[in-house]
Amino acid sequence: MTSLLRVRDINFSYAGPILQGVSFDAAEADIVAVLGPNGSGKSTLLKTIVGILSPKSGTVSVESRDLAKLSRREAAQLIGYVAQESASMFPLTAMEYVLLGRFAFGKLIGFESDEDVREATRAMELTETYSFKSRPISELSGGERQRVMFARAIASRPRLLVLDEPAANLDIAHQVKMLDLMKRLTQERGMTVVLVTHELNLAAEFATRVLMLKSGRVHAFGEPSQVMTQRKLRELFEANLMVDVNPMSGAPRVTVSASDALH
Repeated sequence: MTSLLRVRDINFSYAGPILQGVSFDAAEADIVAVLGPNGSGKSTLLKTIVGILSPKSGTVSVESRDLAKLSRREAAQLIGYVAQESASMFPLTAMEYVLLGRFAFGKLIGFESDEDVREATRAMELTETYSFKSRPISELSGGERQRVMFARAIASRPRLLVLDEPAANLDIAHQVKMLDLMKRLTQERGMTVVLVTHELNLAAEFATRVLMLKSGRVHAFGEPSQVMTQRKLRELFEANLMVDVNPMSGAPRVTVSASDALH
C-alpha cells in the first residue's frame, strides 16, 4: 500500500499523556474513521495531523512530505480541515467563508480569481449550500453551517481532508449525503479522508479503515469488517452492545442496549 498519510509514533501531552505511540497509514482514497470514547485523544490526534498541535515526538507526513517542515500555506494546499467549532463567529456571508478555503493559493477576500470563484461555487453546489451563498454565517442553522464548513474545506481540492464529527449537526438524510459526497470525492480526486465520528453504523458503511483509540493508544486498526467486532467494540466503549451484519449492505451493524454499561 502506498501511503498518502503516514503517522508515526505520535506522542502528545497536556498535564498528562494524551496520545501515546499512535501510528497508522492511510492510502490514497482511503476513508479512515477514528472511533473511541470521550477523552481518548481523537480530536487531539486530528489537530496533530493538520499541524495545529505539535507532537512531543513522532512524525506526520502527507505525500512523503514531513508536516513539521512545511509552511502554513504549503500545509493548507495539502490538507483541508473541518473542526468541531462553529463558524458562526465570522462576520462573513456563506460564499465569503467558502472563499477563505482558497487562502492556500494566496488569495484574500476581494482579490479572488475567476478560478477561485468557480471552485467555491462548485464546492457549494456539491454541498447544497449555494442557494444561501449570500446569507451571513451567523444566520445559518447548525446543519447549514456544518455544510458550509465542509464546502470551504473542499474548495482548495486538498489531498487530505480531516474532519472532526462532520455529521454532528446534520439530520440523517444530510449525514448520508455528506458521506456519499465524501466517498465520491475520494474516488474522483484521489483524496484521502480522516474523520472522527460517534456514528458507528455510518462508519461501518462508509469507512475503508477504522482506527480505534482508547486512552490515547491504538486499540485496533483495519477494515471495518475486521475490527468492528463485538469483542473489540465492547472493550473500546465498555458498553453492552451487539454486532451483527447489516442485511442490506453486509457491513457490521452495531446495536447498543438501553442498559449500556457493562457490569
